[in-house]
Amino acid sequence: MIRFLQTEGPVKKVILSGLLLLICGAMVIAFVPGGLGSELSGTPGKGIVAKVGGTDITVEQVKDTARQMAQQQAQQYGQNASMLMPFLIQQDTPRAADQLIDRQALLTEAQRMGLKATPQEVKDELQHGRYASIFFPDGNFIGEAEYNGMLQRANLTPAMFEENVGKEIQVAKLQALITGSASVSDAAIHQEFSKQNTKVKFEYAVVKEDDIKKGLHPTTEELKAYYDSHLKNYANSIPEKRKIKYAVMDSSKIQSGVQVTHDELQAYYNQHRDEYRVAEQAKVSHILIKTPLPGPDGKVDEKGVTEAQHRAEDLLKQIKSGAKFEDLAKKYSEDPGSAKEGGSLGWIGKGRTVPEFEKAAFSLPKGQISDLVKSSYGFHIIRVDDRQEAHMKTLEEVKDQIEPILKQQKTQQIAQKQAEDLLQQAKTQGLDSAKGVSVITSDFFTRKDLVPGLGPAPQFMDAVFTASEKSPPAMAATSQGFAVFQLLGVRPPSTPTFEEIRSKLEEQFKNERANVLLSQKVQELSDRAKSEHDLKKAAKELGAEVKTSDFVLPDGQVPDIGSMTGQAAVAFTMKPGDISGPINSGTNGAVLSILEVQAPTDADFAAKQDQIRDALLQGKQQELFGLFITNLRDQMEKSGKIKVNQEELKSLTRAGSEPGL
Repeated sequence: MIRFLQTEGPVKKVILSGLLLLICGAMVIAFVPGGLGSELSGTPGKGIVAKVGGTDITVEQVKDTARQMAQQQAQQYGQNASMLMPFLIQQDTPRAADQLIDRQALLTEAQRMGLKATPQEVKDELQHGRYASIFFPDGNFIGEAEYNGMLQRANLTPAMFEENVGKEIQVAKLQALITGSASVSDAAIHQEFSKQNTKVKFEYAVVKEDDIKKGLHPTTEELKAYYDSHLKNYANSIPEKRKIKYAVMDSSKIQSGVQVTHDELQAYYNQHRDEYRVAEQAKVSHILIKTPLPGPDGKVDEKGVTEAQHRAEDLLKQIKSGAKFEDLAKKYSEDPGSAKEGGSLGWIGKGRTVPEFEKAAFSLPKGQISDLVKSSYGFHIIRVDDRQEAHMKTLEEVKDQIEPILKQQKTQQIAQKQAEDLLQQAKTQGLDSAKGVSVITSDFFTRKDLVPGLGPAPQFMDAVFTASEKSPPAMAATSQGFAVFQLLGVRPPSTPTFEEIRSKLEEQFKNERANVLLSQKVQELSDRAKSEHDLKKAAKELGAEVKTSDFVLPDGQVPDIGSMTGQAAVAFTMKPGDISGPINSGTNGAVLSILEVQAPTDADFAAKQDQIRDALLQGKQQELFGLFITNLRDQMEKSGKIKVNQEELKSLTRAGSEPGL
């Protein structure tokens, strides 16, 4: 089906983007079935999380979805992302399973209702939907070869990808059908506008938890009583620790002495020849004068075509008379992507452009300029700047790519062999008998600690913390190579004594006590202010600081109170002179007294009503569709069209934090 895309735009090389991999990866997970169940009513078997309308949702699909969701979340954590990934994956696994079940249920319902996606609709989605920036940058198709290559790298064939785009369209049609009845009244729009744009100004008295904590000085007896009452919270809070003796085979040190022979390079090159084939390419520039597109009746304005031809002929005449091609391209070419580059399209391969353009580009000699070439875009003047015949890169050209690969392979083999030899020696003669390596005895450490000389080493830690006492020496991979270790001792989890955590107890005691006293003091402040009808007087009596806010909107921030979307939002329901109840803003407490309320103007409403209507309508549509999904799942589960394998789901959730999920 992709053939029809070739005639839709000039060539422009596009590098595979992470966005495409993400979209295609999600598509594979969401719509490529794990296999059809043998019977619709059958219970999901091992490796199957759910059956939806006869289609299996597999464990691997859920894992892949959870991993993708976690990777998206992890982007905000920067350097800490890798450490948080296991936690994020575990957190996202149940949501991933629900997402896949919902998606397949919606597709099943769309197909039951007879909703279809035509080839033209799939074409329009690729050209103008969320894939347009990938396959049609600046409106120009990237070419069939690049298109196929992108999909192949995302583990999709064109037929599979286009079928799945069709499934997305089916689900979108179902969503449009369900949400089409959503509407928003003018009264609701005005009410939401007033809610969002009313401003308030107020006095507020602040009580700070830190000030209360400064006056707390718990006695030893109080802290011991606190320790005893919270002992269950500290039970086994000191994690298991282990002590080992170990020797490291450091790959980086081994690699410095590794040499790669010419014969090894030649053998690798011979085995991977297909990776070094270069297709025929031409480096081309062009000037494009566009012709009019067909009208609604399918007819083309022939007068406009003739005018475009005359303009192109005039440019070709100027070039033949000595005008500089690049200057004319920058000034007159109607292909914006290449015009600013003096018409240059760079290197192109066959299958990347419309047939007429390709025929001219690959038949002209280097340095020659074509006559006018007409395509579905208009008239082209093409210049071949260079050409490269199809060929195989020589070993000399790719040697620098191959050598690091072979070095790494040989280094790993040597490090593993040295570790295996050391392990056998350690089993018979003890680890201390090792020669040529440094044997280190560690202190006791937890699973989360870093062992000197190893850095982060999850596989090694797993091996150490699953080994039994008095077990023989063992070997495990590390981030830098391999290590051989002998378990020397185990300290099981334990409960800390009072003295060991006294400082921590004191801090926790103060925090809890200060929080209680803060609530009591702010409540007293509110009660007094309301009784005396005077916030300033009550604040002075209790030693609280009084401040005055600026005019603030519902989404604003106020010093010492923070966001007005929390408990402080009560200010927008009050009248001038009203005094609030206690407002908790984290480590501070406050009481407000409204000074002035400023309503928005009709002019403001006129400027914002369309924006608010759209936001309310979108929210209503999401609410309707969410309710539809909930009801659909409920009905399909009751009728046996959805069957969830709870054992597999529980197993997945437990395994979510394990390395390698």
